[in-house]
Amino acid sequence: MSTGAGGRGYDRPPAVLFMGGPMLELNGIVKKYGAVSAVAGIDLRIEPGEIVGYLGPNGAGKSTTIKMLAGLIEPSAGEILFRGEPIRRDIFSFRKILGYVPEQSEIYPHLTGSEYLLMVGRLRHIPEKRLKRQIVELMELFSLSLEMDLSISSYSKGMVQKVLIASALLHDPEVILLDEPLTGLDVTTSMIIKDLLGMLAEEGRIIMYSSHILEVVEKVCSRVVILHEGRIVADDSVDNLRNLMALPSLDDIFSQLVKQEDTESAARGILDVIKLGNRGMRGRPGGKA
Repeated sequence: MSTGAGGRGYDRPPAVLFMGGPMLELNGIVKKYGAVSAVAGIDLRIEPGEIVGYLGPNGAGKSTTIKMLAGLIEPSAGEILFRGEPIRRDIFSFRKILGYVPEQSEIYPHLTGSEYLLMVGRLRHIPEKRLKRQIVELMELFSLSLEMDLSISSYSKGMVQKVLIASALLHDPEVILLDEPLTGLDVTTSMIIKDLLGMLAEEGRIIMYSSHILEVVEKVCSRVVILHEGRIVADDSVDNLRNLMALPSLDDIFSQLVKQEDTESAARGILDVIKLGNRGMRGRPGGKA
């Protein structure tokens, strides 16, 4: 394992990125909950500078994979490697170079936005003077300068998401895991994040981007991995997938690979159930729809 000053596992100067060989590997990753396999054997290699779109329907295993990569849950089988070394051997060092935006925003609502970022920065041992300057500048860039000293409990969903993204990037991470990162964001901020991800990829960062928003993944990601029932069913660039399947968009590819049910029939069934109650009420004296 490469060591930095003081022998601290994966530490590095912020501008120094390791470009030799695959940075992140998942080898035969399985996650079981009792008899149910949430992830059923994933092999995946991600290179520096790639933005990998991680797609799949609800329950496909996307968030479970992201949580295993973040070191929040242990695989039932298989190994996750970073620079050829299992991350579990030194998970604390791996987390130092990791930025993670979870799907569910679990954040301390009694803190202000600036207090939350200050707490995260101190936990990451960012020098105090630099940290305070970063917080002020990031809150301004995220259009939160007027709200930075208000409690997070007063924030909208989009404002909370901005704080989570800022906290994930505060320490200049080398590996970035994003689970539905644009949830609740306004159009302008979403465009900023898309541009930012492209810039981070150009610097050689490794980015995994899990989302249901196919048109965003199609524009942002250099490569797409599609998951279905805990298994990878496609792994290629969007252009190559289009050529292979002769379909015009990622949405069409996704539908072909994953959506095996008749969606129109399902929609019709839901409509029938909704209208059933109204049909029962109509025709009764005083009945209302």
